Amino acid sequence: MSLSRRDLMKLGVVGGAALALPLERTVRAGTTAQTRLAASRLPKPFTLPFRVPPVLTPTRVDATTDYYKVYMKPVMADVVPGLKTPLWGYNGIVPGPTVRVEQGRRTVMRQVNNLPAKHPVLSYTPWTSVHLHGSPSAPEYDGYASDITNPGQYKDYVYPNTPTARTLWYHDHGLHHTAENVQMGLAAQYLLSDPLEASLPIPHGAYDIPLVVGDAMFATDGSLFWDNHDESGMYGDVILVNGVPWPVMKVARRKYRFRLLNASVSRSYQWSLDSGEPLIVIGTDGGLMPAPQRVRSFRQGMAERYEVVIDFSRYPVGRRVVLNNTSPKNNVDYTNTNKVMAFDVVADDFDPADNTVPDQLNPTNPVMALTAADAVRTRRLDLVRKNSMWTINGHTWDDVVRSGFSLVEGDPREGDVEVWEIRNASGGWFHPVHIHLVDFRVLDRNGKPPMPHELGPKDVVYVGENELVRVVMRFEGRGKYMIHCHNLVHEDHDMMSQFEVRADEESDPLSDPCKSLPETDEI
Repeated sequence: MSLSRRDLMKLGVVGGAALALPLERTVRAGTTAQTRLAASRLPKPFTLPFRVPPVLTPTRVDATTDYYKVYMKPVMADVVPGLKTPLWGYNGIVPGPTVRVEQGRRTVMRQVNNLPAKHPVLSYTPWTSVHLHGSPSAPEYDGYASDITNPGQYKDYVYPNTPTARTLWYHDHGLHHTAENVQMGLAAQYLLSDPLEASLPIPHGAYDIPLVVGDAMFATDGSLFWDNHDESGMYGDVILVNGVPWPVMKVARRKYRFRLLNASVSRSYQWSLDSGEPLIVIGTDGGLMPAPQRVRSFRQGMAERYEVVIDFSRYPVGRRVVLNNTSPKNNVDYTNTNKVMAFDVVADDFDPADNTVPDQLNPTNPVMALTAADAVRTRRLDLVRKNSMWTINGHTWDDVVRSGFSLVEGDPREGDVEVWEIRNASGGWFHPVHIHLVDFRVLDRNGKPPMPHELGPKDVVYVGENELVRVVMRFEGRGKYMIHCHNLVHEDHDMMSQFEVRADEESDPLSDPCKSLPETDEI
C-alpha cells in the first residue's frame, strides 16, 4: 500500500469532498443499458437446497482479543441457474461469513477494501465504511458514513462486545452508495453470546440458524438489474435466503431457532407459516425478550432482527412447511415475492437437548424497564420527503457535511434518558429508523401499545404510514452517531442525520468523528 497505516485510518474529511460528485450517487431506471431478465428464466421456488454461511475463524487470538481479517472482493456467483452474477462479498462470500463471539472478549476486524476502482455497471467508486449494527461501538469504529475506505485501503475496527447476547450484523455504510454496496453482497451476521443466553434450554448449535433474507432483480446477462424507482426504493423479483433463491431446508421433528435478518435494501415482510401454526419470537434487535411472544404473523422492516423458534414436532415426516410473506403496504411485489423458503420435515432422529422455550427469557433487561417518566426530555424527529430529498427534521447528511459535522438533531448528556417521537406523516411510504449506539424500548404507536413481536430491546423501529412512534432510551458512551432510515435508498438520498452524546458542555475529543485515530496492534 502506498499510504501509511495512520493515513488509511483517518476518518472521512477527504470522503466529505466526494459529496460534490452528484453523478456518483445516482441510480435511476434507464441510466444503464440493461434489460431485465424475464420471469420465465428465474428459478422456481423450493428447487434449490438451503445453505448456512460459514463461521469466520480468527487469524489469531490472545488472552482478551480475537483478531480477524476480512477482504471485500468481487465474486462471480451462481444465483440464477445457467448465469453468473458479479457480486461483492466479505471474503468473496455472499452473504459474508458469520462471526460468533462471546460477551467481554474484544474483537479487532481488519476490513480490507479489495473492490475494483469502479462499479462494473454503475461506474461509481466503491468506497466503504463497515458498521457493526447493534454494537455500541466507539464513534471511530461505528461505520460513520463519511469515514470512507477507498479501494486499496483498509481499516481496523475494534469492538468490545460488552452488550447482552444478540443477533448483530455487519454491513457497508459507505456514503451515498450503501444501497448499492449492500445489494452487491456486503452484509453478514455477527452473533454475540453471554452466560444467560448460553444457559437457556433454547435451540443452540446446529439448531441455531442464521437467515439473511434479501431480494434482487437480474439482467439478461446475469448481473444485478438496477432501478431505484425514482429514489424511493429497490425491489427484487427474487427472494434470497443466505444467497439462495427460495431455498428448501431439511428439518427434524424438533424446535429450531432462526435468526431472521431482513437485509433487503427496501423491502419489508409480513411473516407467517402456511400451516397457520405460531411463530415463537424470543429475541429482538437488542437480544432476548423478557418473555416469548407467540404470533401467527409479524412484520419486519429492513435491518430489524428477530429470533424466532419454529416447532417442527407439530408436523409428520414428509410435510412441507412454507414461510410466507404477506407484503406490507408500499412494497413493489412480483409473482413469487409472497413466499420465502420451505422446510421439509424428514426424520425423528435428532439431538433432544435445548429443545424448549421457557416462559421467561431475560426479564431483567434494563432497557425494558425504562418508562416515559424516566426521561429528562422529549425530542421529535419528522421524516419528510422535501424537494425530492428524504429528510430528518428537514436535514440531510449533506447538511451535516456542510456544517463541518457540527449539525446534530440532539445533544443528550451521557447517562440521560430521553423519549424520541418519530413521525411519518405520509401515507405513501414507511421508514425503518435506526438509531446508532443505543438499544431502546418502543413505548407506543399512535398512542396504542407496541405490537407483541416488538416487546423486546430494539435499535430499529418500523415507522409505518401516518404513524407517530415513541421510543425511550438511555445514552451511554460519548460522541457523534447517526440516525437514518434503513430503506438504504432513502438513506443515500439523504435521510440521515446525527446526534451527539456529550459528557458536559465542553467538547470532548471523542465527539469529533473526523479526527485521526491512534495506531492499533497488528493483526
